[in-house]
Amino acid sequence: MTFLQKHRKDLLFTVVLLVVAGVLFRLTHPGGAGAVAVLRYGDPQTEQRIDLHQDARYDIDTGLYTIHLEVADGGIAFVDSPCPDHTCEGFGTLREVGDWAACLPAKASLTIEEGP
Repeated sequence: MTFLQKHRKDLLFTVVLLVVAGVLFRLTHPGGAGAVAVLRYGDPQTEQRIDLHQDARYDIDTGLYTIHLEVADGGIAFVDSPCPDHTCEGFGTLREVGDWAACLPAKASLTIEEGP
């Protein structure tokens, strides 16, 4: 009997355990462990970094409109937009590094980036 045949159950258990641990880690760390939202707006441009691991609501005056952002479950979204077309709300919730959204009437952009 080979080593693989002797320890097949142990190896299978270990692989299943590692997969479950990976899935649980991903569910509890959405957007990556170091991901942050970066909001850029205004003239001159202002940059604000927003933690995605703490649920909160932000009301930010861009000088043109007051935009409303909501952080929930590791993601961020434009909500209750005062702009005429509400296109920014259509981007949905941003979670992954590289995701982006913009509110052109407010001259604001939101991107998910790797944190420091």
